[in-house]
Amino acid sequence: MSRENVELIRNIYGAFARGDVPAVLDAFDAKIEWREADNFLYADHNPYIGAQAILDGVFTRLGGDWDGFAAQPETLLDARDHVVVLGTYSGKHKGTGKQVHAQFAHVWTIAKGKVQKFQQYTDTKQFADAVKP
Repeated sequence: MSRENVELIRNIYGAFARGDVPAVLDAFDAKIEWREADNFLYADHNPYIGAQAILDGVFTRLGGDWDGFAAQPETLLDARDHVVVLGTYSGKHKGTGKQVHAQFAHVWTIAKGKVQKFQQYTDTKQFADAVKP
């Protein structure tokens, strides 16, 4: 099953990169629990429960606040019912024009072919500095 889990997560990043948000949300369990890194810009409503909460509280805000925001996966690590992804965020804050290029680690938990949980780890200071005028 773990090979399928890695492919599921790889497909999520591909869909996100194409702007296919419905495909991303379709990979989520109805009761998915999504956690942004402590002190991250969008951690104010942690945990986000359900696809609509993630869409409204994270994805829509990312699109509204950043130009060219991307999450580029570089390494996907198979850990049975977990997939750990190491990669890099990039984008330019619309309000300040400041760029980010920050490493991330994402831990995805999968059961029955759907994402049950997501945990983000990243350089929260770099993002905080990017939004300061």
